[in-house]
Amino acid sequence: MAKVVIIGAGFAGHTAAMYLGDSLGKEHEITVVHKFDYFGFVPSWVWLGIDAVKPRNTVFKLKPIYDKFNVNFIQGVAVSVHPDNNHVVLESAGSPSQVILEYDYLIIATGAHMNYDATPGLGPHKFTRSICHFDTAIQTRDAYLEAVERMRRGERRKLVIGTGHPMAACQGAAFEYITNIHHDLTQRGLRDRADLVYLSNEPEIGDFGVGGINVVRQDGRIARGGDLIEDAMDEFGIEKAVRRGVHSVDERSIHWEDFEGNYGQTDYDFAMLIPQSKGVTFPFFDGEGNDITSKVCNPAGFIYADGIYGLEYDELRHTPQAWPAQYNHPIYKNIFSAGIAFAPPGPISRPHITKNGTAIIAGAPRTGMISGVTGRVVAFNVIDLIRTGRMTHRERMTEMLTVCIASNGKSLWNGSAIVMIIYPVVPDHTHYDNSEGRDMFVTRVERGISGAWLKQMVETTFMHKFQGRIGWQYIPE
Repeated sequence: MAKVVIIGAGFAGHTAAMYLGDSLGKEHEITVVHKFDYFGFVPSWVWLGIDAVKPRNTVFKLKPIYDKFNVNFIQGVAVSVHPDNNHVVLESAGSPSQVILEYDYLIIATGAHMNYDATPGLGPHKFTRSICHFDTAIQTRDAYLEAVERMRRGERRKLVIGTGHPMAACQGAAFEYITNIHHDLTQRGLRDRADLVYLSNEPEIGDFGVGGINVVRQDGRIARGGDLIEDAMDEFGIEKAVRRGVHSVDERSIHWEDFEGNYGQTDYDFAMLIPQSKGVTFPFFDGEGNDITSKVCNPAGFIYADGIYGLEYDELRHTPQAWPAQYNHPIYKNIFSAGIAFAPPGPISRPHITKNGTAIIAGAPRTGMISGVTGRVVAFNVIDLIRTGRMTHRERMTEMLTVCIASNGKSLWNGSAIVMIIYPVVPDHTHYDNSEGRDMFVTRVERGISGAWLKQMVETTFMHKFQGRIGWQYIPE
């Protein structure tokens, strides 16, 4: 009987657990370790942050789902991993002492550790808000509603939304949040009392950490998808402040450096800034007790996979095989990483170094659909190894389709959304004979009320899938 341990139950880990449990749960031992006893549908926390959904509708308990799939569940956190001895040391919510959990295959799907400390003053326990976790999204909602009440009393408020570190990722979540704020304030009749500022480390509007999304116009010419996004922001009256890396935050101001190396500040009354992401925070030890974390992870804590690391950006752009395909570790072959946990070989967007030596780089996103796909690939490869001893599944981000739907208001009657279809996520300049490195027939950026309906449909079907309801396996990641 094989033992499979999954650390983390976000999009990647939960997807992997369901496929593994469905295929192997009655014959082998599948165990999921997660800090919380619930699954959180993170995309809905954009709406939670403006009180457009109830908190209970964005989460569900994990154990009843895993019971259906013959998957063991432990609420706890990993303290250390010992690859030579094939075990994980845990602190479990139900045990006063540490627990040793043995494995034949380990899947690390811990998501992103929100590194608020990398930016002095940043974070929900300091001066800014966050929609990155369930509890902080609720706190953000409460702070936002307080700002709404102030506006109702006639006060003017300045709301700054964006990224809070020069190397932050997930600009799409910040963009979606600020456009939903615009729609919400418009519906409340308060939009004229709010100044909205989008502050980001992107090189241009619409970059989103994927190098931008260019599309083919009807006349056959290439156009920036970012133009449509920028037009929407202009229509919404949102001030654009990109090419800026935040250095620190105090009670009233956000201090930043721009691409040209100039320092400045943006004052605010309410701010929601996405922090830098880190990978795992627990160490790895060999059989003799030596710390081997640097062999397993990159300096940011993301797990090395079967990619090629250390290439310069321009070389990486022309080496699609540098991106991991099967997501197992190059040394410890029975350790897999999925979703945000795996180490990308480099950024997708072009990195920028200011004259002061500051790296301002929009981080490579690996959330949502990408996390689900990598979770499925990893699960199928573990199933392969247990049943046949060889892996047959592979999907690089240079081969992967992703769909991102950024709502601009939740309403199905007067809301809208920008739908971005990107194929592949990472440009493949060796396969596609164009300057974009993407399939220009598939890659699209569209905006309209139909996007709002599509967004609602995706949330409904994904919550259906993640709860293991009938036909879940036919709903694509």
